[in-house]
Amino acid sequence: MIVSQFVNLLAAEAGAKPLQAAIIVGGTFILEDAATLLAAMQVASGALSLPLALASLYTGIILGDLGLYGLGWLSATHPWAKRLIPRARRDLGREWVHPRIFYVVLVSRFVPGLRLPTYTTLGFLRAHLGKFTLAAIGATLVWTSGLFFVSFKLGLVMMRYLGAWRWAGLGVFLIILVAVGRIATRLYNKRTTP
Repeated sequence: MIVSQFVNLLAAEAGAKPLQAAIIVGGTFILEDAATLLAAMQVASGALSLPLALASLYTGIILGDLGLYGLGWLSATHPWAKRLIPRARRDLGREWVHPRIFYVVLVSRFVPGLRLPTYTTLGFLRAHLGKFTLAAIGATLVWTSGLFFVSFKLGLVMMRYLGAWRWAGLGVFLIILVAVGRIATRLYNKRTTP
């Protein structure tokens, strides 16, 4: 239902580039991978320009990442959080994270389910915002560009061979993407559990 509404909004506003950009940015706050897949399919169908789609996706995803960091930063100011995690532990966490910010952000971008806890924790620990932002931009450029161009090529193939059924093909691809992420997470958890 959300997928069809997203596609219908983008198609209805084909001439209004600012509105298309706002729809894509908003979509990244709901499900960024799905927004990426749908934007790529719209580009493949000719309903959306490539530069607008990528710029909107990058903007929305990076704003979302900074928002998660900000939530963690704000939570550190709450008295309850200060009592829950003593200053010595926060300082220890900050010392551990400081030289590893880029790698922590990069891994969390590629492992499903890690972004929310990782980015909010980095904000809570007051990790260097500039380094976090650069790492988030770099990881987003790699992950989102890769996913976008795979989806774009897949969209072209699906339009050619599936026609009107291409949206069903997109749904199957999205389910496979989520399933692979969950399987990878389970395998990683089994490997790291003593």
